[in-house]
Amino acid sequence: MIPIQTTKRTLRRFLLETQLLLKPRAERSAELGRQHVLDVIRQLECIQIDPVSAVGPNQHLALAARIAGYEQGLLSDLLRENEVFEYFANAACIIPMHHYPIFEPVRQHHRERTADHLVKIQSVVEQVLQKLESEGPLLAKSFESDERVHGYWDNTNAKTKATSHALNLLMDAAQIRIVGRTGNQRLFDVTRRSIPVELQQEAEQMDTSEALDQMMRKYFRAYRVFEPGDARLGWQRLSAKGRRDTIDRHVESGEVVPVLVEGLKQPYYILSSDRERLLAHQEEADILEDQENENEPVSFLPPLDNLLWSRKRLEDLFDFVYRWEIYTPIDKRKYGYYAMPILVGDRLIGRMDPRLDKKQKHLSVQLLQIDPGIGFTENLSINIHKELEAFASAHGAETVSVEHYSYGVPE
Repeated sequence: MIPIQTTKRTLRRFLLETQLLLKPRAERSAELGRQHVLDVIRQLECIQIDPVSAVGPNQHLALAARIAGYEQGLLSDLLRENEVFEYFANAACIIPMHHYPIFEPVRQHHRERTADHLVKIQSVVEQVLQKLESEGPLLAKSFESDERVHGYWDNTNAKTKATSHALNLLMDAAQIRIVGRTGNQRLFDVTRRSIPVELQQEAEQMDTSEALDQMMRKYFRAYRVFEPGDARLGWQRLSAKGRRDTIDRHVESGEVVPVLVEGLKQPYYILSSDRERLLAHQEEADILEDQENENEPVSFLPPLDNLLWSRKRLEDLFDFVYRWEIYTPIDKRKYGYYAMPILVGDRLIGRMDPRLDKKQKHLSVQLLQIDPGIGFTENLSINIHKELEAFASAHGAETVSVEHYSYGVPE
């Protein structure tokens, strides 16, 4: 397979287009609201879930960055209607329901991992399953227990309710699943009753190697620009050699093509079916040359947005270093625990660290930071602040303030 030779800007514009981030956000149609959200999830292949909510959970922020007028209830509607399901891909993710069968090897892995833990609290597990069978679907708060056990996040002391731990284990083992969310509360039902029968049968009958092969292809479509250094390649826990061999095999078959990027030592890879799409961006980039249009669309991306999954890719293609500082000690943080990268056109130019006060209906930006070397003109500043106001309004805030500004790397 003859490699494609291109530039950083061409490849990142192609990546942004496939991630639905290159053009202004599409306005959500009132008639096709749920379908529009479903179409976006299908194009992205999956969207990562995270409960941390400085403004809103990651999954909603990622969708809102791509859909103007996005409403959080639409995603819960898709869960209730069995159009999507939650399970492990890049991490815990929202995944289109028609791909349920190919995740059977992942479910089998988690069944084996959780088996002993489920046995330890077997009586609680049976109570949870019986209640769901007879009364479900049910919110997490429907299950009460005075017993405390060591949950996923407990260190020394047992702090987790036994029923909560049972729900988490049963969900990982795919015996139950989340079928909706109300605020921070998860709505559970038994998997047998909530997954279409034909998909359950297909999952049971699917050959493991075929399922893993399809999941690798799903990964390729989700990342769009990928390389074997990613430890999560194919979401299959492959060794470094296994990842290289997998890429080589798909290159030899003609399904994947290497991309040699000007200024980078190692190649990236794309699907061969994306070749013409990439070349179209190459022609466009030749016209744009080194233009930096300060009137291009502005977006704020959550820390676990699909575009940010590969930190190496960010540094290679965008010359942008990003670390999520949520687990960094407060005195060592530079940008803030929920710093969201600022995307302007095809450039990542800085970060903003927001906090939403729902009671006061106020969005406070703890730090608005612009990277060194960025031409932060008055017009660009105006556009960023307009987007800040729109971002605040979309999340129910009536006022917005910026507490600190930084041009360059904060000390």
